[in-house]
Amino acid sequence: MNIALITGSGGLIGSESVIFCADKFDLIIGIDNDMRSYFFGNEASTNWNVEELKNNYSNYKHYNIDIRDHAGLEKIFSEYGKDIKLIIHAAAQPSHDWAAKEPLTDFGVNATGTLNMLELCRNHCPESVFIFTSTNKVYGDNPNILPLVELEKRWEIDASHPYFERGIDEQMSLDHTTHSIFGASKVAADVLVQEYGRYFNMNTAVFRGGCLTGPNHSGAKLHGFLSYLVKCNLSGDHYTIFGYKGKQVRDNIHSYDLVNMFWHFYQNPRKGEVYNAGGSRFSNCSMIEAIDAIELVSGKKMNYSYTNDNRVGDHIWYISDIQKFKDHYPDWSYKYDLNDIVSQIHNSMKGRVAKSV
Repeated sequence: MNIALITGSGGLIGSESVIFCADKFDLIIGIDNDMRSYFFGNEASTNWNVEELKNNYSNYKHYNIDIRDHAGLEKIFSEYGKDIKLIIHAAAQPSHDWAAKEPLTDFGVNATGTLNMLELCRNHCPESVFIFTSTNKVYGDNPNILPLVELEKRWEIDASHPYFERGIDEQMSLDHTTHSIFGASKVAADVLVQEYGRYFNMNTAVFRGGCLTGPNHSGAKLHGFLSYLVKCNLSGDHYTIFGYKGKQVRDNIHSYDLVNMFWHFYQNPRKGEVYNAGGSRFSNCSMIEAIDAIELVSGKKMNYSYTNDNRVGDHIWYISDIQKFKDHYPDWSYKYDLNDIVSQIHNSMKGRVAKSV
């Protein structure tokens, strides 16, 4: 039997992974205890997504387990370990601001939870492929020291800089920077995944995501900016832009395109590899440009205001250089650009917002 095990299976990347892998494996094991609702409130609950997965995929088996619970995870690995071929570890506490409220919880989920998964993989299915969804926040605020130029609606890197053509590559330093508590816990997990690949010779990969997004995102105020922006636009709720004149730039990658990267790696894995994974120059926008795009799709004006107080460790300009991954896996390509993403989120969110009002 071929099994794929996916943590955070009710979340954006986890659920996309379930859908993508459902016809490629005999059994999909999903692990998700809806901690997103604990982090961000009931509006961010992933239970609706888990129920859809249960209803739509007969080979999906769900476990309501906390990834900090080593004993609970051990039972799953003891039962299925020899048949697990792929692990996609997407469960996380994903917010800068929330992490500062409960650093122990943040580190427990992001770092200790990842260590639990790695060690159980090593003990029960060491030949499997282990994929970790990391974040560009491991670079801290180092991107903010780049030479930036202010344009009408965005910040942009100086055209003479090596990063101008493709974006930020994997050689950017993780040191001498402010990460935020969240960024620090993800650094710990990121380095652990690399080390298990190199030290224990396991098939592991770190994907340092830009803004991961798509129609299955349960966007909340503290996480999932495109999804939450669309939700606010549709509901009329107020949105606050924090700092940098609303010109801070994010690259946005559709959850399908990221999971397709995972799939290409799975078919030809490497040991302890690291990839930046975002929308690159193909799909990116500033906050102001995102609002423009959403208003164009919905036909509604955004209810928003601006404050000069930027978030600690927030990036002014971040675009991922994905050339390393493309060099390793030249058959991979994007399927969805920014306009596709915004339209899909709008169409998906429209029904959910209507039910809640």
